[in-house]
Amino acid sequence: MSDLLQQPAFDVFIYALITAVATGLGALPFFFFKSLTRNWLGISNAIASGLMIAASFGLIYEGINHDLWFTFWGIVIGLIFIIGSKRLINRYDDKFSIKHINQADATKMLLIVGIMTVHSFTEGVSVGVSFSGGIDLGLFITTAIAVHNIPEGLAISLVLIPRGTSPLKAAWWSIFSSLPQPLMAVPAFLFVEIFETYLPMGLGFAAGAMIWMVFAELIPDALEESDTSTVATTITISIALMIIFQVLIE
Repeated sequence: MSDLLQQPAFDVFIYALITAVATGLGALPFFFFKSLTRNWLGISNAIASGLMIAASFGLIYEGINHDLWFTFWGIVIGLIFIIGSKRLINRYDDKFSIKHINQADATKMLLIVGIMTVHSFTEGVSVGVSFSGGIDLGLFITTAIAVHNIPEGLAISLVLIPRGTSPLKAAWWSIFSSLPQPLMAVPAFLFVEIFETYLPMGLGFAAGAMIWMVFAELIPDALEESDTSTVATTITISIALMIIFQVLIE
């Protein structure tokens, strides 16, 4: 309890806010590459797919370490949620148009930002829960999540920028998708037992939604613009690099 008193909730909010801002760094490479070909669109979708697949199974393994069945039902609920969201968007597609961007791409952009925003709720809870164990553990987890957020921002940018979003706006949307982290970190810090219990369900939820998005939207798009060998190779390498990255930061 003394650790809780020594670490004010406001400080937890600031640390979590830093993790959100770090997500915007994923858009930095695109400030140096101005022209993107159609083949690059396929490759970018493949890279984003690999990063998201690896991140999803990382979430699942983390959830299983807490509670197997909460994680499983979280995956199922996440799957139902994303399918329902997709149908809802298709039903009211005229409400989700984006200037200079066709409807199909606008829908995918909305889905990817939405999924990554939902995913950020679980990361915010992780930050808050970690600080309940003391400042050292909290800073370690916060740093790991901040670094981990950079490739997540890259994945978002890889979907948004080839479809017409500027690098600056992609950086903003990447940061926006992580804003739930500081918002959730404080209540998770203050009510740690409640949030820690249901954290695996949130992890499974985010994983289920991301896996569906990859196989239903990103990979089919990648195959439309690049050959199967290029797509498969890119996804495999992206998964391997993301797994190595996750292990190193842990």
